[in-house]
Parts: sequence; C-alpha cells; structure tokens
Amino acid sequence: MSGYANDSNETRPWLDTSRPFGERAGMLTAAMTLEEKVSQMSYYSSAVPRLGVNEYNWWNECLHGVARAGVATMYPQPIGMAASFDTDLLGSVAGAIGVEARVKHHAAAEYGDRGIYKGLTMWTPNINIFRDPRWGRGHETYGEDPFLTSRMGVAFIKALQGDDPKYGLCDSTAKHYAVHSGPENDRHHFDAQPSKKDLYETYLPAFKAAVMEAGVHAVMGAYNRVYGEAANASTFLLGKVLRGDWGFEGYVVSDCGAVEDIWERHKLVETPEEAAALAVNNGCDLCCGKIFSHLMAAVEKGLVTEDTIDCAVERLMTARMRLGEFDPPEDQPYANLPYALNDSKAHHNLSKQMARDSLVLLKNDGILPIDPAAVKTIAVIGPNADSRAALAGNYAGTPSVSYTALEGLRAAAPGVRFIFAEGCALTGGSNESAWGETDSFRIAEAMKAVSEAEIAVVVTGLTGETEGEEGYGSGDRVSMDLPESQRNLIDALASMGKPMVLVNMTGSATLLPREDAFGAIMQAWYPGQFGGLAVGEALFGMFSPNGRLPITFYASMEQVPDFKDYAMKGRTYRFFEGEPAYPFGYGLSYTWFRYEDVKIARNAKGLTIGATVRNVGDAAGKEAAQVYVKWIDADVGTPVWQLAGFRKVMLRPGKSRRLTFTVTHEQLAVVDEDGNHRPHVGRYEVAVGGGQPDARTEALTGQAVVRLVV
Repeated sequence: MSGYANDSNETRPWLDTSRPFGERAGMLTAAMTLEEKVSQMSYYSSAVPRLGVNEYNWWNECLHGVARAGVATMYPQPIGMAASFDTDLLGSVAGAIGVEARVKHHAAAEYGDRGIYKGLTMWTPNINIFRDPRWGRGHETYGEDPFLTSRMGVAFIKALQGDDPKYGLCDSTAKHYAVHSGPENDRHHFDAQPSKKDLYETYLPAFKAAVMEAGVHAVMGAYNRVYGEAANASTFLLGKVLRGDWGFEGYVVSDCGAVEDIWERHKLVETPEEAAALAVNNGCDLCCGKIFSHLMAAVEKGLVTEDTIDCAVERLMTARMRLGEFDPPEDQPYANLPYALNDSKAHHNLSKQMARDSLVLLKNDGILPIDPAAVKTIAVIGPNADSRAALAGNYAGTPSVSYTALEGLRAAAPGVRFIFAEGCALTGGSNESAWGETDSFRIAEAMKAVSEAEIAVVVTGLTGETEGEEGYGSGDRVSMDLPESQRNLIDALASMGKPMVLVNMTGSATLLPREDAFGAIMQAWYPGQFGGLAVGEALFGMFSPNGRLPITFYASMEQVPDFKDYAMKGRTYRFFEGEPAYPFGYGLSYTWFRYEDVKIARNAKGLTIGATVRNVGDAAGKEAAQVYVKWIDADVGTPVWQLAGFRKVMLRPGKSRRLTFTVTHEQLAVVDEDGNHRPHVGRYEVAVGGGQPDARTEALTGQAVVRLVV
C-alpha cells in the first residue's frame, strides 16, 4: 500500500480516514504539481513518493475470471454465462472473481509488483449489444437483448464491486460506451449514426442500468464516433447523457489508443495536444494510451485548464482511496483476505456449475442422455474435442486444471472406451502442405474411429483466436459458417449413417451443417476450465441441460442485414420477422415443465405476473422461466417481442413453484423517434413460458407458451 504508517495526518491530511474520500482526494490533488497531476491520468500512473502515492497501473481484466495475471479460476466466456439466464449465479461468479483479484493484487504488491494486470480496477463487463453474428467480440457480451444484458450486467457489477458501504472490493468498468459492436476493422474511424430511437431503446439501456442501478464506478469509452463525436470526447454521450441525465459520478477511461484515434484516424483535430484536451474537456479522465502526456503542452497553449485537470485527477484519486490504497489494511474488509482463496475449491465448484448451466441443448431425438452401461465404444471426433484453446475464449487467465471435451467424457464414463481422432485442422491447412498434406488427410482416421464405435461425438467450432478483438486474433467472422475443413469432415462422417452427437464450441451463432445427421446438437460456447467435464456429464445424463440461447441462431446469412448498418430493423429476435434456425431464449432439457394458473394484473408498479411452474417430466432439472411483452396498437414502432423478466428455478419431478414477475412502467414505455420514453396508451400481450412465444420455438419444443392480453 502507501506509506501511511509513518505519515502524519497533519502533514498529509488526505490520510485522515475520518474524512470523506472526495474531500481527501481534493486535498491530495491540490498538493500535486501540474506535472504530477498529469502523470496520474495515464493508465500507467507514476509514483509520487513525496506525497506517499504509489505507482499504479489501472489496466486489469476479469471478463470471466482474473485474466493475464497467472493462475486464476476460469469461468465460461460471458456469452455462455448469459445462456444460464441466472443473475444469482452470475453474481456469485463475479464476487468470486473480485476476491481472486483482491488476493492477487495484494500478493503482487507484497513483492513490489505494481505493474499491468495487478491492480483492482477491472475493465469488465462488456455490455455492448451483440447485434450481428459476425462481430468477433460478441462472445465477450451477454448477448443481443438489452434487458438480459442489463440484468446480467447489474448482477456482475454489484458483486464485483462488493457490498461494503465504504470500501470497494474492486472497481468495475462498463464498456464500450457506446454503440459499438463491429466491424472491428473500422472501429478506429467509424461514425455510428443510429436513430435516436435505436440508441435509447437498444444501445444505451444496459449502460443506464449499470450507472443508475449498479452504481458502476467506471465507464470505458468506445473507439468509434457517435453522431460525429469521438466516444471518448463526446459532449452528448459523456456530458449530456452519462453525467447529466444519469448522474454518473465515477471516472471515464478511454479504450486503448482511442484518444490517439481522435487525432490520427478520426481526424477531428490536427495535433495530439488538441486530442488530449478535447477528451479531458468533455469528460474523459484516464487514458489507456500515451497521448495524455501532451496535456502539459495543452495547458500551456490554453487548450485545457488546470481546474479541468484537477477535476479528473480528483475522480481518479477518489477511486484509489475507495479501493483502500491510502488506508491501514486492518481498517478494511478486503485487504487481508487469505491467498488460499485464489483458485480455490469453492471457486472451482462455481466454475463447474456455471459451465453446466451454460450448455444449450438445441436438438435431441432421444439419443441423449447416453447410457454408459449400454455402450462400449464411443468415437470422439473433431478439432475442438481435445482443445484447451476452445475452453478459454479471450481475456482469460491460466487455470490450474482443465478438462477438454474428450477428458470430460472420459471422466464422466470411465467404463467406456473412447477413440479420439481430430478429423481436421480447426480452420484447415497444415504446416506440411508443401509436402503434399491436404485438408482431408485426417478424415480417414476419423471415419475408421467412427466405424469402430456405436456412437460418435463430434466436437466442432472455433476459438478466441479465430473470432475476437482486432489485434488479438483474426477479428470478425465473414459468415456464420463453420470452416470448410470442418464442413468436409461432417459430410464424410454423415455418409456413414452412425448415431452421432454434435457439440459446437463457438462464441457466436453458427450455421450447423448436416443437422439431419445428428441425433442431438449442443451449443457449448467457450465453457471455461471445467467446460469439458460439463459436456461429459450432460451427455451421460448426470444433470439435465438448462441453458437458453442469449442470441438468435439465424437460418442463413441472407437473414442478416449489412454489418455496417447500425439500424436495428431486421436484427435480433426483437426486430427480426423471419424464421430462425434456433430462436433467442430457446433450449431443450431432459425433462418437461408446465405453466399453470398464469395471472396478470395492472397496478401502481406496472404489471405483476404470477405463474406456477411444474416439472411434469421424469428428471430433476432447472427451468429458465421467461416473460415477454408485446405492445398492441402502439403509435410508434415497437419490438416484435421484448423479454421483460426471467427466473431460473430447480425442480424435482412432480414439484412446482409459484413465481412472480414485475414488469415496470419504464419497461412498458414506448420509445419514440426522438428517443423519448413515454407511456403506452393501450393494451399489452404478455407471454409466459420456457421460451419465446414464436412459432419456431413452439415447433422445436412441441410446447406453446401461455399468452394473455391485458
């Protein structure tokens, strides 16, 4: 920590713990020279020894576990955690991540390491809307729906920041504000121009909830422009909306290199000094980059005042004080957590549970669950079958133990013989291609393995290196197709006529070839260190799959609008009027649930919906109960359906539970073309069930949801 032990509160009044953090931060800032103040505004903040200020690196990541800082528990990628439809479970995960970040921070500081990925300011979660399946970073998000994203984001932020009234466990950072979801290659110069209706109806709700409900401590600006202004220097986004309308009191950090983009790529100003000044003047406090080093010159040129610099530094020092940097450890609830909490058994169990709840069963003609006593040999085929990269997604830590799908199957059924064959390279090609090796050279081995087995489990997909952020992999996808090498493998295996199960590991919607050849299909995402174990347990019926799709799996690329068009028309289940392959909110189980005694009432809060959910099948299982709303006779455009509530419940066969949902007046408002929320004068159709009230979900499940008009 700092040198508080030998410091006097008289000479350094900012160390007086009886004073509010804001007052203390103001005193500390006032004691700094301009050069020292500027040194605190870059992500690699310098030490100020004379004032007892340590070096601090603001950049840390915990997208699905503490990342890039050695061993830590790895959870499923956020798109998989969103598939759990379980805010309570996600909150438990986020709290565990915060604890691991804390103990790793103090362990590093004990040995003088205050470098990158060692701080307590976590640049998570990504609450952008996954509006297009090609976007490489979509698997970092909680999906395509603003309500689901809001609820998951609020749960994650609250738990990561802790519940102590004075000190924070960690700082959470909501990103990327705003209107950012690809294309990655254009993000440094792209100007997003959504309608005000789409902005307030789709792109901003999760950020509003992060600020006004979760009390998020930080917001990260996006690379792109919005309405012509750079997101990190926007009078509209940062001034009017974030700090004005929502009352945000935390700090704003730029995405890495984004302030440089204002000058170099957006071409909004002619010098780096002007870019730095424009960002700070409009509310950006901290720069991930080096351009804020020009702030000294910017002050000299009159481009920004020292008072404006002071305001930014006070916000930053308030944050560091809230995290306990200047206070005695014995006075803080999080400063003396034992290092044994990192990578602990309890956190491993959370990772296992989240991996189980993230799996989405898309198809099952009765082949699942597999009875291990009834089969002797199973072929396990595919480039992701024994891949650890497929477990991790991106922004990942280093797990101390992990299970690939092959290892998970073996662990779940030790009495079964498993024959493994890769079948093809992930994306085709080979290091030996110059010597005659072709994409098809592995297929014969896979076919022989299948011929020896009673059932084949085929594990396809991508990795975080083949869909991801610009600069951290290949970026965006061109289409939803699996790579040609995998499609060719599937074609060859399908010709054999053997019973097969497909397990697909991607972070985005995928066109699944030859679905007719598979008795069951499971979407496993990038499921974390215990993902393979969860897959094995699910296939052998050790639990009932219960995940639901947080995105739409379209039936073809023809159903997807132009990538660069940020209009929501035709996008996501909310505005898509075609028939998807697999709808948002959909997922199968090994049991069945029935909704009984559904009642809806209008009241002062909005709508109150009550429903009894009963397990009418033969297996215990979790149900993701969902409520959707449709506006009847609205005088402005509204979503086809809008998710308005969800709850995860565990029920044994024959058991039931009464659930109550409240849909607030804010949720029921319509958004006009100017972005204004106003009451809907008219009726609503409300649907309650285990998925969307659409024809495709009903056809896939064989069940209709309950629909009432109120």
